[in-house]
Amino acid sequence: MARDAEATRERILAAATDEFAAHGYAGGRVERIATKAQSNVRMIYAYYGGKSGLFDAALAEALRRMAEDVPPRPDDLAGWAGDVFDHHQRFPEILRLSMWAQLERPEATAEPSEVYRNKALAVATAAAQPLSAVDVLVFIYAIAQAWQLSPQGLTGLDENPGSGHDIAARRQSVVTAVERMLQAQSMNGSNE
Repeated sequence: MARDAEATRERILAAATDEFAAHGYAGGRVERIATKAQSNVRMIYAYYGGKSGLFDAALAEALRRMAEDVPPRPDDLAGWAGDVFDHHQRFPEILRLSMWAQLERPEATAEPSEVYRNKALAVATAAAQPLSAVDVLVFIYAIAQAWQLSPQGLTGLDENPGSGHDIAARRQSVVTAVERMLQAQSMNGSNE
């Protein structure tokens, strides 16, 4: 019986991630989540206490999964930026869910901050940097996410926006940008 309950929870979280990524917290519908998860609204309330608890759980699970899938590599931050880029290509719903959380439920992002704190500590143990480890992480995430967050009108100017070659070139641009930022940082640090 416990196995069925766990499977139901997983289906509900997967459906909630898709729903909230597509429609946000305000536009997400518990009824649609229950239907997609082959469950019912009563079970969602029993497991998660309601829509806000479900949203928070879906966000925490998505960020936990990203932290496990893309662990920091303090000795290769540029390569790590490429990995973050790849992760957002494979799982765009995680980035969308995170953006909705920042817009509609900023209090939901406080709990998963442990995920980022652990990454910042790992980066802090790397070579001394003039910027704080948190600043480095924020910058790397910003660069790695930029392609997914660009306005449709701007990205629509590309004739083949989804081609494998273009995606590989964008990934390389992310890696190169982080490499150059770290080189500039180290040069500034050695001049002080």
